[in-house]
Amino acid sequence: MATSSVLQIRPKLAVAFTSRKMRLVTAIAAALSFVIILYWYMPASLQPHLPHTSSVDWSTFAYTQYVTNSEYLCNSVMLFEVLHRLGSKADRVIMYPSGMVDPTATHADDDDARLLLQARDEYGVHLVPISIRHRDGADRTFPVSFNLFLLTGAATWADSFTKLLAFNQTAYKRVLSLDSDSTILQPMDELFLLPPCPVAMPRAYWLFPDNPILSSQVILIQPSAVEFERIVEKIDGAGSGDYDMEIVNELYKDSAMVLPHRPYDLLTGEFGSDDHTHYLGTDREEWDPVAIYNEAKFLHFSDWPVPKPWLTMPDNLRAKKQPACQVKDEVEDCTAREIWNGIYDDFRVRRERVCGRSLGNRRRG
Repeated sequence: MATSSVLQIRPKLAVAFTSRKMRLVTAIAAALSFVIILYWYMPASLQPHLPHTSSVDWSTFAYTQYVTNSEYLCNSVMLFEVLHRLGSKADRVIMYPSGMVDPTATHADDDDARLLLQARDEYGVHLVPISIRHRDGADRTFPVSFNLFLLTGAATWADSFTKLLAFNQTAYKRVLSLDSDSTILQPMDELFLLPPCPVAMPRAYWLFPDNPILSSQVILIQPSAVEFERIVEKIDGAGSGDYDMEIVNELYKDSAMVLPHRPYDLLTGEFGSDDHTHYLGTDREEWDPVAIYNEAKFLHFSDWPVPKPWLTMPDNLRAKKQPACQVKDEVEDCTAREIWNGIYDDFRVRRERVCGRSLGNRRRG
């Protein structure tokens, strides 16, 4: 039976979309099914297996997040909650503006501090405060330390470089830097055990073939003073149109180990695309949104002009931009649409549960 085969892979969203009957369920039922299945207990026999890891010292590896404002702080804590819930073995590190909270604090004075202490105490996250200072003028000094000197009035430009502090986390043999406007679907601990290399990244498949570059949404890094110094030099000479993606590509495009974007860097926009050749890697494989979702480990929200998932999506925009239903053998198939809507609905539910925030708002109460 089709449902059984899916259950043997991973009991999550896809289970709700494997029969024609379920494809006719209302949008509300689909969203409820998504949430129930996503949080359903995963038997140990179905969890990803890492061979020969009994002697691995997981404290030498870490998932890293960087935070520059309150909204992204919530996103980062949500990612760590998933890693904690799924039993990831590697350490977790969050870099954040030092003014948010003292890493040794025992109580929170505001919402940002509450979330950081929650990450530390409930999800085992190591708190690493950094100092971010903005300057007027063209001085782009970026010293080899945790002090960042960034341009006044260019916060978006400057904040994008904060993630590159992961290259200076030399207490670890390897760190995995993940963009926070994303969802982790499965642990990625196996990446830490890849053969040694300074940097590993997936291809930005959605830009191929016109712009064949690597994606900075997922970066596996071997921290070192040498590599961080190279990063600093590039940032020091960066233009106003250069972001972290440009920096890492200029340095590592031709030398990085290439991670398979499938399953390590799937865009939500792929579910609404008309051409899946670049993601699948071939024009001979049939697009199966259930299988693709089930195999994916990291999902990045990218559906422009749909707003990021922590902002309210107007109903008319959702209706216009959600994936179209397909007709095959005279049967309407809305699987991709239901998965896509379920992903956004699940983010809303988890944001409320983990951060105590509704869409576009601070904590209630």
